[in-house]
Amino acid sequence: MESLIQQLAFFAELPSWISWGSVIAALLILSYTGAPLWLWAAAGLAALTGFGAPVWLVATYLVLAVVFNLKPVRRVLFSGPIMKLLDVLNILPAISETEQTAIDAGTVWMEGELFSGKPDFKRMMNESYPDLNDKEREFLDGPVEELCGMVSDWDVFQRRGFDDETWKYLKEKRFFGLIIPEEYGGYGFSANAHSAIVSKLASRCGPLATTVMVPNSLGPAELLMHYGTDEQKNHYLPRLADGREIPCFALTEPNAGSDAGSMQSTGEVKMDDNGNLYLVLNWDKRYITLAAISTVIGLAFKLYDPNEYLGKGKTLGITCALIPSDTEGVELGKRHDPLGVPFYNCPTRGHDVNVPIDAIIGGKEGAGNGWRMLMESLAVGRGISLPAQSIGGARMAFRAVGAYAAIRKQFGLNIGKFEGIEEPMARIGGYTYLMDASRSYICGALDQGAKPAVVTAIAKYNFTELGREVINDAMDIVGGAGISRGPRNIFAHSYIATPIAITVEGANILTRTLMIFGQGAIRSHPYALKEINALMEKDVKAFDDAFTKHLGHVVQNKVRALLLSITRGHIGSSPGSGATAKYYRKLNWASASFAFMSDIALGSYGGALKMKEKLAGRYADILSWMMLATATLRRFESEGQREEDRIFFEWSMQHAFYRIQTAFDEIYSEIDVPGLSWVFRGPVGLWSRINRIGKKPSDKLGHKVAQAMQQRGEQRDRLTDGIYISTSTDEAIGKYEHAMKLIEQTYPIYKKLYKATKAGKLKKGNVLEQLDPALDSGIITHEEANRVKETENARFDAILVDEFTLEEYNKSAVTPDEDKGMKEEKNPLMA
Repeated sequence: MESLIQQLAFFAELPSWISWGSVIAALLILSYTGAPLWLWAAAGLAALTGFGAPVWLVATYLVLAVVFNLKPVRRVLFSGPIMKLLDVLNILPAISETEQTAIDAGTVWMEGELFSGKPDFKRMMNESYPDLNDKEREFLDGPVEELCGMVSDWDVFQRRGFDDETWKYLKEKRFFGLIIPEEYGGYGFSANAHSAIVSKLASRCGPLATTVMVPNSLGPAELLMHYGTDEQKNHYLPRLADGREIPCFALTEPNAGSDAGSMQSTGEVKMDDNGNLYLVLNWDKRYITLAAISTVIGLAFKLYDPNEYLGKGKTLGITCALIPSDTEGVELGKRHDPLGVPFYNCPTRGHDVNVPIDAIIGGKEGAGNGWRMLMESLAVGRGISLPAQSIGGARMAFRAVGAYAAIRKQFGLNIGKFEGIEEPMARIGGYTYLMDASRSYICGALDQGAKPAVVTAIAKYNFTELGREVINDAMDIVGGAGISRGPRNIFAHSYIATPIAITVEGANILTRTLMIFGQGAIRSHPYALKEINALMEKDVKAFDDAFTKHLGHVVQNKVRALLLSITRGHIGSSPGSGATAKYYRKLNWASASFAFMSDIALGSYGGALKMKEKLAGRYADILSWMMLATATLRRFESEGQREEDRIFFEWSMQHAFYRIQTAFDEIYSEIDVPGLSWVFRGPVGLWSRINRIGKKPSDKLGHKVAQAMQQRGEQRDRLTDGIYISTSTDEAIGKYEHAMKLIEQTYPIYKKLYKATKAGKLKKGNVLEQLDPALDSGIITHEEANRVKETENARFDAILVDEFTLEEYNKSAVTPDEDKGMKEEKNPLMA
């Protein structure tokens, strides 16, 4: 045997650098490609024999190879003991029942590819990138356009609500039935259309968008469509579609906000003298949109059945039911004042409210299934409503700020020529392009039946945060025109309302630090959830399968991350061409590094990872920006790589990878890895800073984006498509558009005046003061002078702000007598 091995020692005749180089190369190739375990075993045996290893070493290796390649043996000698050890040490996080429901809600979509470390770009780029169908486009261009024209955002804030004509139109045109199927009198619109409608309404009036989006999001209609009985659907859905019923959904409570599972509202199953089952409900809810004017309340509560009439135990859990608002014991009629934004946001209470058992959504079978219903519905809804509002506001900011920067002059120049203005303008332009790409990409998945809870959480968090940056930048650029409220002010109300979107449907702090990565690391990881479930079920076979594959996954991503980093992604595949190729390579690199570092975090913190919220937030940032970059790639590809849009694409992609780089640097400096923290804080962190995956978009690129935003034409119209643009010069955006058009048309005349001034033929100064000398000198004609006057008048009118007489201003003031009638929300703990 010894002699045979010596005869097979083929490395002995080769220089050592070739021998060891070959072994290292083989290891890297096997690791990078994720070779199966048997191939590793064969390669190891070849290496040992090639180096002429002693018999005892080869024999030991063969025994180990058999142990790890024969599953029954491996389970007994390796996986079983590891499973027991992990259980004792609590390495993997325990999952509560409510957490399990939240994790199980929905599906895994593109985030699974990014978590894999080896994304399938072909699949990612073949995902739907939808457009509206004819019926949806007709509704957007017809009733939605008309509704926007009926409503003045300023008037809505002044009157603190809509007029009767607006409410009537909302019901007549079935705006509350956008998602309800046609068979029940609704429109059955796609998620893409739903998003487009809310986005357009938001560009006109925030409270209008909120009022329409809430009944079409998480609420009675959504829950009935998926979980209601036929009787419930037939009764409620037609009435919800045509506005006979105004719904609200009551979830949040004083002691149950982000932690909705801790709600204290209760329902108890009882039986009357005739043997009929009914519920006795008690609740105290707040922040409930439309509650004060609702006719039916969707209510979430904890259901108890002490006599086990339903045969499901005494504590059934969270349940959802429909309560007619006029039921005895229901308290309505009050409202909150969310930052002065006039949409109905209200408290509601119920005291010993009796309703029949079939008020439960889904009937008796729906008892105790409310949490699952809510999580599955939110898995979709988070990706539509609030992201749509944000992109509507961003598109309006893109268009209005671009016009304002071309109109407003200071120091003799349009302010859009100043670099200090260009920088925030570039952010507005880049964010709008990126958000619009992501909106369509995610809606396309929802319309294909996906319910990607992690991706919709990414959308909710990032769209509202980017929307906040956009409105802040817009306010900075327009200055006094942004802080002086009135009909001329386009941005003030959006600025005021921004914290509302940040807070609702899962506060952004919670969404970033818990949902995106905390739950995403379990739900979207290829093996983590399988391992946890196997541990909880004591299933050695399932654990063995998941754990051994997980080990291979870690090794593969470690090597992929290393090689992709060294080669700056060039070793990886890139299905793109031209401008997109380098970004596919970077995305490959980022995904491998993210997947490896995710496993480092899971292994280092185990069950305590869910409490490391700061660290989880940085992982969430990486996953978020990889997702946004993917959507941006998809948009640029699907639109044929328009050359004129390349500056917006490049800015968006560069910013995405800059944010990814920042998050990686922060992880390396903060992560605690037993015995190895110094490696990440030192060599790894240093290498990351030297060999950066991304950096900020250049000033030169930002300049191009800002200048493009100030040019009228097809590109500007296309990139801001889907917002309401009034053509009336009595409205702010109409004034901007009119002035911008005149400035563009009269540019050749201004150029004549500029050249004459430069040549010393005209004195420097106000352009209107130059007109008479220019006429006398024959530099311009009388018609041209009149056109300049018209342009300057339009420019001046566009930059004016609103002003009010003292009497007008005091109309909305609260009198002392009215103030006495206002009461604070009751604290049940002080009662």
